[in-house]
Amino acid sequence: MEVDIKLDERIDDLQINNYKIIQNKNGFCFGIDSVILSDFAKDIKNDSFVLDLGTGTGIIPILLCAKTKLKKVIGIEIQNEVFEMAKRSILLNNLENKFEIINDDIINLKNYFSKNTFDVIVTNPPYKKNNTGIINEDKRKFISRHETKATLEDFIKVSFDLLKDKGELYMVHRPERLVDIFSLMRKYKIEPKILRLVYSSENVSPKLVLIKAIKNAKPFLEVKPNLYIYDQNGEYTGEIKKIYNKE
Repeated sequence: MEVDIKLDERIDDLQINNYKIIQNKNGFCFGIDSVILSDFAKDIKNDSFVLDLGTGTGIIPILLCAKTKLKKVIGIEIQNEVFEMAKRSILLNNLENKFEIINDDIINLKNYFSKNTFDVIVTNPPYKKNNTGIINEDKRKFISRHETKATLEDFIKVSFDLLKDKGELYMVHRPERLVDIFSLMRKYKIEPKILRLVYSSENVSPKLVLIKAIKNAKPFLEVKPNLYIYDQNGEYTGEIKKIYNKE
């Protein structure tokens, strides 16, 4: 389907199922964190009802539509301009029956859905606490990276409210927030079950952390082998190439 593309936008080929995505060349574009999160969550059960908290450009739901047999995915995005861009990407890929998007704050989801509705929730939330880090002048990037609208606790509380019993939460975040994440997950009875650290390369500190947690599950944490993005030659590792469908 043909859709309108604005002057400052481009269409990127996602190299899977002929899916594409619209992005703003001067605004916030999806990063490798969203791509590896979609791969981390690719083993969700068939016919799952999925929610993406803070969907941004819609990259995670689009990739999940390609990699899984989910029933339907709902994305929620607070920024109207980014919401409109994601909506056009849905049309571009003819995913209207699989991917629906809502323009609102995640804390208002109670106005759309009853408790215990979703089988799976995925989220790539803002990493930085409000009033910390370097302030980016671009408002879209600032909102995407800082907890200006909803906090980490909001994301986890909403997940508990909306997940079914034994429902799964998949999150990508920064390792320095791990204590906060695990503390809040325990507070809201979402038990961390799988953890995987992501490194840019060997012999450096981890850059990201992938977490799978389950609502009302018993305690037991499995730590998966590290994921490395670049090899010694500065090229993508074989696993990253596979995730990007470059092998």
